[in-house]
Amino acid sequence: MAATWVMWDERFTAYDFGPGHPMHPSRLDLTYRLSRSLGLLDHDDVVVKPVEPATDEQLLTVHTPELLAAVKEASADPRSATGRLGVGTEDTPAFAGMHEATSLAVGATLAAVEAVWSGQARHAVNIAGGLHHAMPGAVSGFCVYNDAAVGIRRLLELGARRVLYLDLDVHHGDGVERAFWNEDRVMTVSLHETGRALFPGTGFPGDTGGPRAVDTAVNVALPPGTGDEGWLRAYQAVVPPVVRAFGPDVVVSQHGCDCHYSDPLAHLSVSMDAMAVAYGWVSDLVEEVAGGRWVALGGGGYELVSVVPRAWTHLIGVATGRRVDPATATPQEWRDHVEEYYGREAPELMGDRGGRPIRYGAWEDGYQPEDPVDSAIMATRRAVFPGWGLDPYFD
Repeated sequence: MAATWVMWDERFTAYDFGPGHPMHPSRLDLTYRLSRSLGLLDHDDVVVKPVEPATDEQLLTVHTPELLAAVKEASADPRSATGRLGVGTEDTPAFAGMHEATSLAVGATLAAVEAVWSGQARHAVNIAGGLHHAMPGAVSGFCVYNDAAVGIRRLLELGARRVLYLDLDVHHGDGVERAFWNEDRVMTVSLHETGRALFPGTGFPGDTGGPRAVDTAVNVALPPGTGDEGWLRAYQAVVPPVVRAFGPDVVVSQHGCDCHYSDPLAHLSVSMDAMAVAYGWVSDLVEEVAGGRWVALGGGGYELVSVVPRAWTHLIGVATGRRVDPATATPQEWRDHVEEYYGREAPELMGDRGGRPIRYGAWEDGYQPEDPVDSAIMATRRAVFPGWGLDPYFD
């Protein structure tokens, strides 16, 4: 059986917007350390794979020459950035080497998709990827270049008939949706907090794709405060039916963990345990519909110590076939490192719920129109299910 690739390079931590910015590279380092400490990377069928930056030619399959020129100019002299094309804004500040750092994240995703498509790897994980807000011609929302879009474009070049992009970040995956709005070979499915309450203010149920790709954009816009039960219910009520109908050859998923209840930038209330459940569901669905061909990416997540490392370690555990029980203790060496370098007390367990079960309720058990989460689910099902021959009430 082909190995699972985990993309890693110490240079990933050069993607650094500076002190105080929510997207601090410590989250990547702590994830790698936690995965290593739990022994997830120490198996013959797991390959920790070094990466190379994407070339300009590869970046230009999605992005405009004007954007590359602006990023390179700011990368060489951050003081020159004026906010043009989004480069050098408060959200996405310019920093020395930003072109090189984000090109490396894109290169990692490209290597991952190529390995999975060729069969060299069964699954591949790039926690430095998932930069889903970057637009073809603009930097946006902490994202400089859109590795997911570049990776999907490469899969189409390699002959993929249909590619699923599944986004579980709390923010709408707008950049990837935009890149493939009129491409019927790509389905984008985004489960996020409603744009009425959160950046980027898009991703509503009626946004279902362009005229040449009708019903290939699927958006579940959840109300603020949605917790474990509602979040998992929304996933099960929308994602498996529509993905089965689409029938992808390969799945690229984005696993921003900012839906967690302690994330400082959003308003959902999802636990680590529920995210781990969802990662397992994604893996199971990939096995069913895409022959196991799966590229899993990181994304958002701004509780840098207690959330991101645990969440993406769960993701690596699922991808490598060694799921981590949320009752597992975090290794003492990892907790000591957190305290020494960050002055923080690290979580002692890999989960949040202390073993309490999550009862989300199957959609088939009944739709409750007075429930805000069920209303959000039904809005999406009504918008896209009929186009796939599915009944919004019963499938």
